[in-house]
Amino acid sequence: MMHEVYMRRCLELAQKGKGNVSPNPMVGAVLVHNGHIIGEGWHREYGQAHAEVNCIDSVAVEDKHLIPDCTMYVSLEPCAHHGKTPPCANRLVQEKIKHVVICNTDPYEKVGGRGIQILTENNIQTTVDVLEQQGRWLNRRFFCTQENKRPYIILKWAQSANGIFAPYGNKRHQISNAFSNQSVHKWRTEEDAIMVGTNTALADNPQLTARLWQGKNPLRIVIDRSLILPHNLHLFDRKVNTWIVNDKKDEMCNNLNYLHFDFDESMLDNLMNKLYEANIQSVIIEGGAKLLNNFIAKGLWDEARVFTSDKAIAHGLAAPILTEATAAFETYLGKDKFQLFVNNNSEYQYAGGMEL
Repeated sequence: MMHEVYMRRCLELAQKGKGNVSPNPMVGAVLVHNGHIIGEGWHREYGQAHAEVNCIDSVAVEDKHLIPDCTMYVSLEPCAHHGKTPPCANRLVQEKIKHVVICNTDPYEKVGGRGIQILTENNIQTTVDVLEQQGRWLNRRFFCTQENKRPYIILKWAQSANGIFAPYGNKRHQISNAFSNQSVHKWRTEEDAIMVGTNTALADNPQLTARLWQGKNPLRIVIDRSLILPHNLHLFDRKVNTWIVNDKKDEMCNNLNYLHFDFDESMLDNLMNKLYEANIQSVIIEGGAKLLNNFIAKGLWDEARVFTSDKAIAHGLAAPILTEATAAFETYLGKDKFQLFVNNNSEYQYAGGMEL
């Protein structure tokens, strides 16, 4: 039971790296001596020290002598390869830590159990799979990329109280309230890419940036098959790296990347493969309804985030309807109802009490 207590703290710490460590996973670590935490750490930023190293380095000078008699809790198997930093498994051996408790084994091909092997070969006791489901939910983007060779796909939309996605007429209409809108901007800082279709770009002229929250902007992707979108739209302002998916040309110039695809039945799969090759771990599909429905029809999605307003719209385009979905979480932001749905066929299911 105490293993779970300390592992929950690891998962809490790991969350602090959200939006800053991709394409690495979020990892937290806790060092415990006789029931007392003497060190904590998390992976703060891609390319910098990993959670285990930060945890060990956080131990007070007067407590350094206790490290060999400690148990380290870590939310992901310590790495076993030289990447941007040295192998964490070797550091734990060097510190002579007696016991390592692990939430998830690392599916990355250069680790995949090798970290645990290094520990056991050096007589370090290991315990694995503590809060495994919670760890897989936390790092669902990383696990999806490693296991399915595609980014984790999040569908997002707002709908009226009577299920209308947008009024007729291609005019911008804000359905969700200010609290919901700010949440969306926060999410943009946490995901690698964001995508809209042609009609949404024309009707809403979105910026697809995180203006209402501090953090990085995601890669912007717009589907513009015949290249009909005018270049005075925000998506062409060159301020953020932007992909224009089309069937006319390939061209790269100053943050505008035109990518040629065949618009056949495999187009979305091929686009997801292109994102995987670009180390994009996650993508939010923000609309329009046609694009969202195309992903739903293919079963090509992992979770959906849906806002429902308390106000009705008399006439308009019907909101998408999810199939093979489980309502996993619900709350209110002002008068907007927010619901999280998870694809029943997804390997990454919501673990109660966990953050998005």
